[in-house]
Amino acid sequence: MEYRQHHQPGCGGCLLLIAIIILVTGGAPALFNFLGFLLFAGLFFILLLLAVGWGFSYYVKSRISSYEASQTETHNRFVFLLVNILVKIAQADGHFTKAELQTMLNFFQYNLRYDQDQMYWVKQLIKEAREQPAGMNDLLQEFRETFAYEPRLILLELIYQIIYLKQPVAEAEIQLARNIAAFLHISAYDQRTIEAKYKYRDQRGATAGPGAEEQYYAVLGLEPGADFNTVKKAYRKLSMQYHPDKVGHLGEEFQRVAEEKMKEINMAYDYFKKKFENV
Repeated sequence: MEYRQHHQPGCGGCLLLIAIIILVTGGAPALFNFLGFLLFAGLFFILLLLAVGWGFSYYVKSRISSYEASQTETHNRFVFLLVNILVKIAQADGHFTKAELQTMLNFFQYNLRYDQDQMYWVKQLIKEAREQPAGMNDLLQEFRETFAYEPRLILLELIYQIIYLKQPVAEAEIQLARNIAAFLHISAYDQRTIEAKYKYRDQRGATAGPGAEEQYYAVLGLEPGADFNTVKKAYRKLSMQYHPDKVGHLGEEFQRVAEEKMKEINMAYDYFKKKFENV
């Protein structure tokens, strides 16, 4: 037999007992006055909740409006399309779960380091994106026509980041990311460079340490065993594509993404430079 914990009794009986006492001591008029007071108090409480809700909604909308006005149109359009594309990826299986929503919010809060006003904005964009009738191809076409190659790389980097935040990683979403890369006219080499890095991390369960040579090859988009000339060519190409100045117009958070990518590229190059110098 299952044990069930006993809880404190409710106060419904207390109100009934009070009503009976008032009826006995003060008669029907006193009872009506008491019931009227309860009704008034209940209505006042409901109106107070509505007022608080409206006030908070007004505050949030004003903060969102102020933040949007402080940013460039290019930045706002980039984030708008990013959010809509991420929502379409999450909805690809016909569902948008609470876990997927939380993963997306965590991504903006922790990966992109968004503050409270920015998070208000992102939550509003996600809400609107879930009701947006535009399809994935329409969003990607607009992105491709609006942004140059380097911002498209940043978009793909962010897509892989959020896909690999989920465990286990859905193979269907990885394939969708590959299709997005092709639609955005991102080269197969650049797409493999991004995917290999996250795939390698996922297999190890953590970012590789300094001695994990395979990780550095993956960062440069190279197969293990590539010679130093190949390493140098890959480094020069990637360092030009991910230079933070090329995405500075998108906003500070995306410039940081490029800076972090450059740190990984430089670390990989420094590793191979020291390795081949000692050969």
